[in-house]
Amino acid sequence: MPANPLTDPNWATETTDKLVSIIDSVRAQTTQKVVYAARGAVFGVISALLGTFIAIIALVGLMRGFQALLELAVGWDRAVYLSYLIVGGILSIVGLVLFRKRNAAAG
Repeated sequence: MPANPLTDPNWATETTDKLVSIIDSVRAQTTQKVVYAARGAVFGVISALLGTFIAIIALVGLMRGFQALLELAVGWDRAVYLSYLIVGGILSIVGLVLFRKRNAAAG
């Protein structure tokens, strides 16, 4: 009788192996998926923060570049205002284009 621990010398190892395989299966279906989801959330937040930081730094650099370029043609005060006008106009046009495309897939 193989299920009888008194007559089967491999009963303990077989039972332990069966329990370990069941626990590994349950762990693979639950814990690993949660770990992958948590990693994805953490890396997503980090990449969103870094992307925002890079966009802000690029916008500041663009403004300073326009100001330095425009200062060659006009005074510093006018260069600042003109750079704000140019970058603001570009961002407004981009915003209007994206605003018009927001429902393009639905219609």
